[in-house]
Amino acid sequence: MQVAELWRYPVKSLQGQRLTTVDVGPEGLAGDRQWALFDVATGYGLTARRVPDLLFLAGRLRPDGAVEVVLPDGTVTSDDAALSDWLGRSVALRAAADAPGERMYENPNEVGEAGEYDWDAFPGARGAFHDSSRTRVSLVSADTLGTWDRRRFRANVVLDGAGEDALVGQRVRLGGAELDVVKQVDRCVMVTRPQPGGIGRDNRVLKTIHRERDGCLAIGALVARTGTVAVGDVLTA
Repeated sequence: MQVAELWRYPVKSLQGQRLTTVDVGPEGLAGDRQWALFDVATGYGLTARRVPDLLFLAGRLRPDGAVEVVLPDGTVTSDDAALSDWLGRSVALRAAADAPGERMYENPNEVGEAGEYDWDAFPGARGAFHDSSRTRVSLVSADTLGTWDRRRFRANVVLDGAGEDALVGQRVRLGGAELDVVKQVDRCVMVTRPQPGGIGRDNRVLKTIHRERDGCLAIGALVARTGTVAVGDVLTA
């Protein structure tokens, strides 16, 4: 397998940036999940599980390393008031370095007969705004994706070929970096959410993953050795 696409998501749950090369550090791809929007009233970090409209915003890094958010009408901002106005709730855009304490997010617990969700709060990882401290880089193959749009799954690395699930428990080399593949990535309602570019709401995606893949799609890894990864690099176990 080799790298077909590289993606970083500067702001948690927003659209990301496609890259041709990127440095991989201890917390994952440089700039990945280094900012998040927090609900001022609850103190919880927001994700598209709870606020699907986040997927219609895009996060991108400026050359000076700061972050900015692109609204659907093309407006570029990092202003909390502008973001709050668009989302219809009071939010604060925070950097991981400025949020050293416990970060709480919400997961849907179960679906009611009318399609409602019960929500459970859970603590996320320290450092970059990953949901879990058990993974810093996610990878998925084109074979596993099939006809599904890869943007539903927000993997950092899309691989040509097949067979990534067999890498769990192994150390792999990808470009100048080495990764310890620790788990399959379990999936939630977020993969069903609509997104820009004609990706519609589709509850069948998650149902199929549960039925055919035991609820998991893609693999998650920790960084064993930092280095640079580029499109075209071959993954070796």
